Amino acid sequence: MTHLTPQTTARGTAILADPLLNKGTAFTRKERRALELDGLLPPAVETLDEQAARARHAFLDYGKPINRHIYLRQLQDTNEVLFYRLLIGHLEEMLPVVYTPTVGEACQRFSEIYRRPRGLFLSWEDRDRFPEILHNRPYNGAVDVIVVTDGQRILGLGDQGVGGMGIPIGKLSLYSAIGGIHPARTLPILLDVGTDNEELLADPRYLGRREHRLTGRQYDEMIEAFVSAVETELPGTLLQWEDFATAHARPILTRYRDRLLTFNDDIQGTAAVVLAALSTACQVSDVPLTEQRVVVLGAGSAAVGVADMIRTAMVDEGLTAEEAVRRFWFVDVVGLLAASRSDLTDEQRVYARADGESDDWDGTGLAEVVRRVRPTALIGLSTAHGAFSEDIVRRMASDCERPVIFPLSNPTSHSEAEPADLVRWTEGRALIATGSPFPPLELDGGGQAPVAQANNVYIFPAMGLAVTACGATRVTDRMLVAAARAVARRAAEEAADLPGPPPLLPTVGGMREAAREIAVAAALAAVEDGVAPRATEEELRRAVGETQWTPDYPVY
Repeated sequence: MTHLTPQTTARGTAILADPLLNKGTAFTRKERRALELDGLLPPAVETLDEQAARARHAFLDYGKPINRHIYLRQLQDTNEVLFYRLLIGHLEEMLPVVYTPTVGEACQRFSEIYRRPRGLFLSWEDRDRFPEILHNRPYNGAVDVIVVTDGQRILGLGDQGVGGMGIPIGKLSLYSAIGGIHPARTLPILLDVGTDNEELLADPRYLGRREHRLTGRQYDEMIEAFVSAVETELPGTLLQWEDFATAHARPILTRYRDRLLTFNDDIQGTAAVVLAALSTACQVSDVPLTEQRVVVLGAGSAAVGVADMIRTAMVDEGLTAEEAVRRFWFVDVVGLLAASRSDLTDEQRVYARADGESDDWDGTGLAEVVRRVRPTALIGLSTAHGAFSEDIVRRMASDCERPVIFPLSNPTSHSEAEPADLVRWTEGRALIATGSPFPPLELDGGGQAPVAQANNVYIFPAMGLAVTACGATRVTDRMLVAAARAVARRAAEEAADLPGPPPLLPTVGGMREAAREIAVAAALAAVEDGVAPRATEEELRRAVGETQWTPDYPVY
C-alpha cells in the first residue's frame, strides 16, 4: 500500500501546509499548474530520492543529537513521505535520534523546543468530553494504532509531565517506518493528569497542566473515561500504553487487556525482545531455555513483565508453571524478593523465594545472590548505573562458560554495565544485549562487532502490522512469544553471514523487511488463539504485504 488517496481538493498554500499532501520540490510542473502552486516553489523539480539526499546533508550539518532530532521533527511536520523515506533509508543512523536515547532529552526540553501540534492532549477537566475531543483528531479518519502516555515514567528520566508526548510521537514514527502503519492512521495521545516534577511546575515555559498528579479514584476515573472514549470513537484500534509508572502500568494492563485490543510495550514489548535475545543466547551457549537460571536486578513492571514472558516460553517448552517460576531470582533495592516481605505487589509475589532459602546467606544483595545462585543469565532493569560490577560479573563468569548479561536500563547513563567492560571481565565469553545503543566492540583480531540493543523496535512495529493485517481483537501472550521467536530466527539467519561473535538480535537496518516475517508469526498465533478470523499462512502473508505502507508520492 503506497498511499491512501491520490486526489485532493486542497490548493495552493493549503496543500503545502499539509504534511501528508505536501511533495515540496517534487511536484511536477503539471501538478503545480493544476494545484495552483506556480510561483510558490523553486523552479527545480526533484525526485523523492534527490530530496532525501539533500535532507540527509542538512541532517548531518547539525552536530548535536537534539538538534538533529528537532530537524527531523520539523521535516515530519512538513513532509511526511520525505521524512519516512529518509528515516527508512538510514534507519540505523537515525533511530537513536528519532527515539532512544535522544528522545529522552527531547521530552525534558519539550516545552522549550515545541514548534507545532501533533496528536491529542487530554486533560482531567475535559474527561466528560473525551469522545468529542477524539473526534478532533487530525484527518478524522480511521486509526490503526494509538500510543498513549501520562508522562510519569519517561525512560529512566522520571516524571516529564506534558513533555512525555515526545514518546508517543517517536514511537509511532517507528510504527510507520518499520511496521508500515500509514502515518494518517496513527494517533499519539498525552493524558495530562498533572506532574509531580517541581522543576516543571515552577518553569514559566511549561506547557502542561500546572497541578500535581491525580491519584487514586480520580486517576482511575480519568483512565476509564479515556478507554471508554476510545471504545466509542475508535473501536478496534490498537491501544499501546507507554511509560506509565509501575504502580499504574500493570493494573491498567490487567484491567483492560481482555476488554479491548491493547498491550503495554514497557511490560510486554520489552519482555518479548528480551526473550528473543535470550532465545538466541540459548542457541549460542547450548543451554536450553528451560535450564536457564535467571537473576533479575529490578522488580518494576518491566522487569516482572520480562520474567512473565520468559516463563510463558519455558512452559511452552515443557516446564510446569511451578518449575518455570523457580528459575528466577529477583533483587530490588531491599534485596532478594522473599515471601516474608510485606512490600511486594501480587505480580512480584509470584517470584518471591521461600524464606528459608537465604537463611545462611551473607545478606541478600545482588553480589550474594549471584554467588549463591550461580546464574546463567543476569538481566538488569534497575536504572542503577554500574550495578553489574567487575566483582559480580567475574564471579558469574567463573561459574558459567557463556554468561548471558543484559544491562537493559535506559538511557545509557543508567545502564548497569558497559559492554566493553563485560567483554573484558569475561575474557570475551559474555553474550550481551543492552537497553541503549553502545558503540561496536573492538575485536582482538581486528574489526568490530555490533552490540545487540534490546530495543522494543524489534517487536511493537511488527505487532501493529500484524493486528492491522489479520484483524485481531486482542493481543495475547502467545502472539508476543511467537513474535520473539521470529526475531530470534532472523538473528540466527543473519549470524551466518557476519564475522565475530554472533549477534543476539538482527541488524536494525533490515528491520522493515524482518517486520513482515515477525508480523506473520504473530498473526498466525492470533488465528490459533481464536482472536483473529481464520486464515491460512499464505493469506496472512499476503495481507501483511498489502498492509505495510511504503512512503512514495502519489500522482495527483
